Amino acid sequence: MKRTLTGTLLLPTGTVRGSVAFGETITDVDIVGVADAFEPAAPFIAPGFIDTHVHGGAGGDTMDGAAGVAGLAAFHLRRGTTTIVPTTMTNPFDRVLAALAGVAEVVKEQGAAGGAVPGLPIVHGAHLEGPFISPRRLGAQPDFAIAPTREAVREVLAAGVVRVVTLAPEVAGAVAAARAFAEAGVRVSIGHTLADHAVVAECASAVRAVGGTLGFTHLFNAMPGLGSRDPGVVGAALADREAFAELILDLHHVHAVSFLATAAAKPGRLHLITDAIRAAGAGDGPSELGGQVVTVTGGAARLADGTLAGSVLTLDTALRNAVGAGVAPTAAVAMLTAVPADYLGLRDRGRLAEGLRADLVVLDGDLQVDSVYVGGGLVG
Repeated sequence: MKRTLTGTLLLPTGTVRGSVAFGETITDVDIVGVADAFEPAAPFIAPGFIDTHVHGGAGGDTMDGAAGVAGLAAFHLRRGTTTIVPTTMTNPFDRVLAALAGVAEVVKEQGAAGGAVPGLPIVHGAHLEGPFISPRRLGAQPDFAIAPTREAVREVLAAGVVRVVTLAPEVAGAVAAARAFAEAGVRVSIGHTLADHAVVAECASAVRAVGGTLGFTHLFNAMPGLGSRDPGVVGAALADREAFAELILDLHHVHAVSFLATAAAKPGRLHLITDAIRAAGAGDGPSELGGQVVTVTGGAARLADGTLAGSVLTLDTALRNAVGAGVAPTAAVAMLTAVPADYLGLRDRGRLAEGLRADLVVLDGDLQVDSVYVGGGLVG
């Protein structure tokens, strides 16, 4: 079915008045004028959002298997996420492999359906967050961290579904593992770590030596901060112009000013994630993460000891938080679309351009999601 949406288009070059015509792909982008810089008129039309780090939502969790993946994915789709990378937790290794098998099952189902299943975003693959992390910087991850041995890496890659892996580069065998993952096309993201900047640089060199892509997992969280004489992981991330970085902009994990400083330091390389857990969408109250009791109060999810435990964020809220912090809507949208698409190497989405997938989000004047399209199909 051919459709046309008319409104204010959120393009990387700025806001313009125009329309987008599409079937399964965008067939035409017609610009009729520059939008009012101060009060652009709704509706706003943006590419579909891409979440590279999300554990759960609406009661579902990646660790639950295929049903959990489908449940969380459907929830985030209604908030504008049209491509999603379900994310594991550090657990006993057999449970991690079972979770990867669950993601693979959903990916296989989508492949059999021609790339889309009604009511679901595109499940691009899995983000393996743990178990190859520092046992001394677990954050809210359960205490099942292990070293990335050659055999363990082989088993993970055999699942055929890992697209991003979080590694602590100081852990024994991590640099060799980072190289092996990069050779397999997996994005290597540094996180849950106590590494200094020199160890980060060693890992970055290993990844890039084989043409890999480097990222940083939920920047500022579960890693050493930036010091005047000790750059730490944050300093290494900000100084590396080519590396990508995730950031949880729920305003609990990262202050708005720290976000703005990062955005200034990493243009075109900063992407926003949810790190959402199964409690997302349920409001305040008790929940669970990786077998641990979590309590959500005032929009912040915490373990019993007060440690932040993922988030209840959705990407549409992250967009509004970014704009509220002072970022232009077009730049904020890019952090949810073009930048994560570039990070994952997805050339067929993330922008409003002819020939790309018709994954689209229509937003009202308050940047609330009005409607969502996946491959040209309207989400019911």
